[in-house]
Amino acid sequence: MLQKILLPAMLAVTAVSAHAAQSLKIGYSDYPAWAAWHIAQEKGWFQEAGVDVKLEWFDYSASMDAFTAGKIDAVSMTNGDALVTGSGGAKSVMVLINDYSNGNDMILAKPGIRSIKDLKGKKVAVEVGLVDHLLLLNALKKAGLKESDVTLVNAKTNELPQVFAAPDIAAIGVWQPVAGEAMKAVPGSKPIYTSADEPGLIYDVLAVNPASAKARKADWIKVTKVWDKIVAYIKDPKTSADAVKIMAARCGVSAAEYQKMVNGSNFLTLEESRKIYVKGDGFKSIYGSTKIVDAFNVANKVYAKPENIDSYLDPAITLGK
Repeated sequence: MLQKILLPAMLAVTAVSAHAAQSLKIGYSDYPAWAAWHIAQEKGWFQEAGVDVKLEWFDYSASMDAFTAGKIDAVSMTNGDALVTGSGGAKSVMVLINDYSNGNDMILAKPGIRSIKDLKGKKVAVEVGLVDHLLLLNALKKAGLKESDVTLVNAKTNELPQVFAAPDIAAIGVWQPVAGEAMKAVPGSKPIYTSADEPGLIYDVLAVNPASAKARKADWIKVTKVWDKIVAYIKDPKTSADAVKIMAARCGVSAAEYQKMVNGSNFLTLEESRKIYVKGDGFKSIYGSTKIVDAFNVANKVYAKPENIDSYLDPAITLGK
């Protein structure tokens, strides 16, 4: 009788122990706020924090596919793309805000076009429904123009440098590092509007499977504290060069080239991230920003109906509670 009582209990403990022993698998890709995780891996900071993390490198779209397929526990993506994957059934909870784009997303224009107003009546190429389409709409609105005042040309982001070279394309909406390739493809081109003109339009986050966030909460809190250490290392003048060197090596480019992209990201400490988690409207709150992106996604038929924004956002892990 005692054996019958103890055996299920022992099996339960074994199952919990096995689950706890598993690595937290985080998918990340080539963007400064995400490549920065590589610093912690190189420095052994996850081990020092007492959390077993396995970083898995992907192309951006592939990282979201892996998360959707349940192959990883968390993925680095934008707040808007978290809604997109969630609308398809792969829900997540954004437990950490890594940064906001501060110039890495941009509207690039050919020589002779000096402002957004100059785009009226011209062709602008962008991957419709993605974040730089939203950046373009925001830029047009600020310039007193409507989307119908330009002719949109839909193109895949990685194809935009070639598209930009076409004689009838006046501008493109693109992000780094593809933006750098586009400027090389069209000498004399330059940004006429960037994400630095609208801080908070694009937040980059760590999105975690809700079941993992709940079952491994203590471990995810440790992960966020490691992030704070990463940001300090990037921002400290004594160590920033080494930080950029590590990120650049992971992405296969020179440190000098990668420094430009690092400059276009506003890395957030945990304290700064906590302030953005305060509920509010507009881009200074991740709730407000995500609500705006949600409306954009529905308007552009990325998915059919609005998502429940609050279900994607939980500051508890960032708060360490």
